[in-house]
Amino acid sequence: MAITAQMVKELREVTGAGPLDCKKALEANDGNMEKAIDFLREKGLAKAAKKLSAGRVMNEGVIQVYQHHNKRLGVLVEVNCETDFVANTDAFQTFARNVSLHVANLAPEYVKREDVPDAVIQAERDLQLRRAIEEGKPANVAEKIVEGRMNKFFEEIVLMEQPFIMDDSKSISQLLAETVAEVGESIEIRRFARFALGESGDDGANA
Repeated sequence: MAITAQMVKELREVTGAGPLDCKKALEANDGNMEKAIDFLREKGLAKAAKKLSAGRVMNEGVIQVYQHHNKRLGVLVEVNCETDFVANTDAFQTFARNVSLHVANLAPEYVKREDVPDAVIQAERDLQLRRAIEEGKPANVAEKIVEGRMNKFFEEIVLMEQPFIMDDSKSISQLLAETVAEVGESIEIRRFARFALGESGDDGANA
């Protein structure tokens, strides 16, 4: 299918990508606009992933505060980026607000899977293996069941792996990658603390 200038223009208006990238996306997907949009989105996320792993210094950002209307629940989230310019953009500020709202409602315990103590992981793994065996599963099947249940366990307690409260089709990790792609700079959720009236001081905090 011949790719016209009008098609490239329409794709640019939707995605904000450069004309050459739009042309390549359309050519790679036989002129299908929806597939070309997905193609560019995935490309943007791939670039974002490279930025996330680039080891850049992130000393700018915000301490985002969320307080529930009845003042019985509050959240502090530190979100870092490379420059104060990006820290002041609407995309970055919106991301920080959304993360604080998410933490308030879903109460994660850790930012990343790597933050979960080995003892906690092992205790959960032993528990799930014991349950699988008690259910009469063969050893090889039990191991696969345990892996699936451990992924669910991490999804429940790890912020980056939780489905985003405002759009559960994506995880917080994916939301972060999309924001990185949009602002063109590395972003990191460094730590958070969640305080709910009446809960013990160790609950819902990560630093």
